[in-house]
Amino acid sequence: MSDLMGPTEEFERAARLCGYRRIAGIDEAGRGPLAGPVVAAAVVLPVRCRLSGINDSKQLSEGERARLYAAILEHVVGMGIGSADVGEIDRLNILEATKLAMRRAIDQLAPPPDYLLIDAVTLPGIGIPERPIIKGDSLSLSIAAASIIAKVTRDRLMAEYHDMFPEYDFLSHKGYGTREHLQRLARHGPCSIHRQTFRPVHEAILAVNRESSRRMCGTVLEQ
Repeated sequence: MSDLMGPTEEFERAARLCGYRRIAGIDEAGRGPLAGPVVAAAVVLPVRCRLSGINDSKQLSEGERARLYAAILEHVVGMGIGSADVGEIDRLNILEATKLAMRRAIDQLAPPPDYLLIDAVTLPGIGIPERPIIKGDSLSLSIAAASIIAKVTRDRLMAEYHDMFPEYDFLSHKGYGTREHLQRLARHGPCSIHRQTFRPVHEAILAVNRESSRRMCGTVLEQ
C-alpha cells in the first residue's frame, strides 16, 4: 500500500473482516496554529464509498476541500464534530486538548462506532477498539474524510473570528504562525483567542507587559 495512491478502504476492510461494522475515521485540524480552537471530526462512511479526489486535507486546495466537504456530507453514515477551545488548550496542552476534541467528536456519533481508525493518536479509556495509523489521513479513506470535515469546519470558525478581530487577518492565515500573523501579533498584542502557552504568543505577552511597565515608569518619573 502506497500513499502515492491516495487513501483507500484497506484499513476499513481489515476491520470489517474482524466483525466490526460502524468504523469511524478520526482526525483533527488546528494543532499547530497560535490562535483558535483545535477541531476534530469522526466520520463513518458506507461500504465501498466512492469519493473522487479525496485525500489528506493538507494536500488539497481550499476549493477542493469545499467540494469534497459537500460530497462527504452526502455520503456519510454518521458524523460527529468536537472541539477544544483556547482555554482548554492552554490548560491541558495541545495533545491532550486534541484528544479531548476527538472524544467529543466520537460522542456525537449515534449510534456509536464499534471501531476507530485514528490519525496517529491513541485515546486511552475510550472503551472502543482503536487503531492509530501514522499518516492515516493519506492512507485511510475515512480518516481522510474526517481530516477534510475538521479542516473546513475550523477554517469557517476562523472566518468568524476574523470578523471579530479583523486586525489579525485570521481569514488569511487561519491562526497559523505566518510572517504576517507574527507581525500583527507584535503590533497589536494577543487577543482572547490566542494560545498563551505557545511561545510566540507568550513572548508577545511579555513584550506588551514590558512596554506597559516602561510607560508606567515614564509617567511616574514625569510627576
